[in-house]
Amino acid sequence: MNVEEEVQRLREEIKRLGTVQTDGSYKVTFGTLFNDDQCANIFEALVGTLRAAKKRKIVAYDGELLLQGVHDNVEITLNPPPAAAAAVN
Repeated sequence: MNVEEEVQRLREEIKRLGTVQTDGSYKVTFGTLFNDDQCANIFEALVGTLRAAKKRKIVAYDGELLLQGVHDNVEITLNPPPAAAAAVN
């Protein structure tokens, strides 16, 4: 699986585990993603996939590197697609 495929799978998992917001984005905590069995089976390096998605402005979260335990409560936001964001404005 290449990086683009992993980022797409990450989007799907955040939608599955997260909570939809009024602006069309989804929020989930790092701990929820990290401790989910399905995510563990999909992502060899969840932190690396998150960093790639953040670099592409697909997700947003505080900090650069997320670590299990220490950052379990950090919220990860899946940004809404550009069309959805424009519709809200």
